[in-house]
Amino acid sequence: MKWWLTGRYLLSVVLVVILVIIINILIVLGLLVTYAVAQEPLFQTREISAEAFTTAFRDYVTITNDQVTVTETGKEELEAKKAWIQILDEDGSEIYSYRLPEQVQKKYTPLDAIQMYKYKEVDGETTVFASGKEINQKYYSYFIGIVDRNIGKYVLSYDYRTIFQIFKVGSVTFIIVDGLIALLIGYFFSKRLAKPVNSLIEGIKRLANKEYNLNYEPKGIYKDVFYNVNYLSNELRVNENERKKLDKMKEEWISNISHDIKTPLASILGYAEMMKDAEYYFSLEEMMEYAEIIESKSLYIKEVIEDLNLTTRLKSKELTLNTKTINMVTLLRNMVIDILNDAKYADRHIEFQCNQETILSDVDEILIRRAINNLIYNAIVHNDNNVKIVVRIEKKERIHITIQDDGKGIQKQELDRIFDRYYRGTNTGELHKGSGLGMAIANDIVKAHHGEIKVNSIMDQGTTIEIQL
Repeated sequence: MKWWLTGRYLLSVVLVVILVIIINILIVLGLLVTYAVAQEPLFQTREISAEAFTTAFRDYVTITNDQVTVTETGKEELEAKKAWIQILDEDGSEIYSYRLPEQVQKKYTPLDAIQMYKYKEVDGETTVFASGKEINQKYYSYFIGIVDRNIGKYVLSYDYRTIFQIFKVGSVTFIIVDGLIALLIGYFFSKRLAKPVNSLIEGIKRLANKEYNLNYEPKGIYKDVFYNVNYLSNELRVNENERKKLDKMKEEWISNISHDIKTPLASILGYAEMMKDAEYYFSLEEMMEYAEIIESKSLYIKEVIEDLNLTTRLKSKELTLNTKTINMVTLLRNMVIDILNDAKYADRHIEFQCNQETILSDVDEILIRRAINNLIYNAIVHNDNNVKIVVRIEKKERIHITIQDDGKGIQKQELDRIFDRYYRGTNTGELHKGSGLGMAIANDIVKAHHGEIKVNSIMDQGTTIEIQL
């Protein structure tokens, strides 16, 4: 995988370099073709070259009184260029000169003229150029010597076949060398780009193997990716810890609920075996007492099973709300009355308060009753018998239902987990062990009605639960 990724980057860089080289070659060829067609220098400066000056000087060569001479303007040009001129007739003899050095010969054979133009030097600072002009059907040649050590000339002779062979070998060598250089640069460049990507791939593999301790330094062109991988790693680590906590809570809950169910089941089985045994004779009062115990234990088991079913449906959002408009004041007042009418809680101090007699709301009456009952019973079973519980309802912008007690309070570490499934508080007494799902069910029911539930508690001062619908 690493070599594949590095190879992709390497190929991309090499292709770009080769493409640039090909474009450069095409540009050079285009310049050569343009030069061949134009037959003049491609990069001409504003100053006229010595060769061009010599060729253009024919305009200053003229005949005056049957004598070949140079115009006054031509002489000024020669002086400006620090140059001299020697004009020859068709026989190679000098017929005119201006500013000619003494050592320059006066008569030239054709070979001397060629030697003078190509190879012979007058002195180390003078370069000689040649041209000519036809006047009155006679052709006159002339040499112009320019005294300037910065000016020089080189006569080139070549064979096209040799040039083509050199070009072919040079091109192949050029491509090979440039290709190797591009390959080397591209390799290091690609390796540098691929290194962080390889780190990311390795990190993703570790995440897939549930190794959530990744912590990359976000830098370079992939800094956003590194940041997101770190964020994902942290989220997965938190979720994994929560999952482990939940699994542990489930195990504890299953152990507790199994123990709680075994006790009523043992009572049910024991009394059932006694009642069916022919050796035992029970009076009607005893039968009714045993039946009441069996009924009570069965209702407890039924309650646990219903809690399991309800919390599963709420969690998976499979529960459909059967909403209707009801008076919430009447609902809460009747719930408080029903609890106080229960013989087990007849001596409890539960107070109901409201600021108006009619507060209408569209809710599922059964589920809302179940949620608030859970919260009230929670306040009862987690506190002493002398606890004061206040159930209050009022209408502001939303409906506010408050369940407040002045009991033991809830520890902060428990307060953060009070709505977790399977969690049982440490203050649960023997009066009502429950399924450990009551608070979670209440929370889910309120949220299913698009409401909010909040809990505030101070140790030894009490707990306040507020519902907004």
